[in-house]
Amino acid sequence: MLETSARLLKLLSLLQAHREWSGADLADRLGVTPRTVRRDIDRLRELGYPVNASPGTGGGYQLGVGAEMPPLLLDDEEAVAVAVGLRTAAGQGIEGIGETSVRALAKLEQVLPGRLRRRVSTLNAFTVPMLRAGRPSAVDPAVLTELAGVCRDSERLRFEYRDHGGSTTRRTVEPHRLVCTERRWYLVAWDVDRADWRTFRADRITPKPPHGPRFEARTPPADDLAAYVSQGVSNRAYEATATIRLHTPLQEAQQQISPSTGVLEAESDTTCVLRTGAASLDVMVIHVMLLGYDFDVLAPAELTDHIRRNRDLLTRALERADQSPERADQSPEREEQAQAPSAAPRTPDGADRTPGTPSGPGAA
Repeated sequence: MLETSARLLKLLSLLQAHREWSGADLADRLGVTPRTVRRDIDRLRELGYPVNASPGTGGGYQLGVGAEMPPLLLDDEEAVAVAVGLRTAAGQGIEGIGETSVRALAKLEQVLPGRLRRRVSTLNAFTVPMLRAGRPSAVDPAVLTELAGVCRDSERLRFEYRDHGGSTTRRTVEPHRLVCTERRWYLVAWDVDRADWRTFRADRITPKPPHGPRFEARTPPADDLAAYVSQGVSNRAYEATATIRLHTPLQEAQQQISPSTGVLEAESDTTCVLRTGAASLDVMVIHVMLLGYDFDVLAPAELTDHIRRNRDLLTRALERADQSPERADQSPEREEQAQAPSAAPRTPDGADRTPGTPSGPGAA
């Protein structure tokens, strides 16, 4: 049996890791009797930890909200992960997180054992983050943690949602998961009023508590929620969609094309398929051209007509540029002067010297 102090720390760690425990489950985890669990719960309460207990068959113990946050118990890998995460949090789309991360990191590194501090320092010293240009959409950290909490607790969420045009609607959803990309956070949830799954940008959500009631979790819309959100923000959100074959390996395309741009699928060792969206097919032409890869249009067929029309526009623009007065000023004589070799360089004594002719003390 664990010593009492070590057992209390283990009990506190279990309460932090799970929303609610039955007395029997805690007793089994600690290798003690339910009566000992009750005594240990009372000791934690005496130390200032608010542990709530609910009676009955479905009851159990739950770590409540206290005046101060209790100490977190982390193993080595968890401590390293938290420290690295805090160092890289700035600039990842969470408003005001930079200074907060530094303060939290200072507290964590103060108590890290030397072996772990060296691991964190080495990793950060030899790592250079490469972030995309442009300011990411900022999310209030309080909103983000609130969304994570209702996902964890399976509680209905009511909020105001601001669309891309600035209009606000009231939503009631059953939240499932948060999905993050390089620049944005998204909430995947079942929309109660629309009876369907929806994806919401977290920076456009304003929660309207209280939350609840609790609900039975539904089967998610996809096994791979990252791919589901990627398809939603890159395809379903746009009026025009297209399927393009890129003449480049999947691994190379993934280095250049973010999940929010489109969904990539391997086709062969030298090609991959991109499913993407845009405001219109003309915008799609520019979008695909800027990728910089040779490509084939698989769908829709109308996109080929738009490519041809834009090609004709560019061709006429080049023809007019070739016939412009500015180009006419570049007469053949001027072109010959521009292409004529420069005068032969002179040596320090003033004599002409043909380029390539040796000079100096060792010259013949």
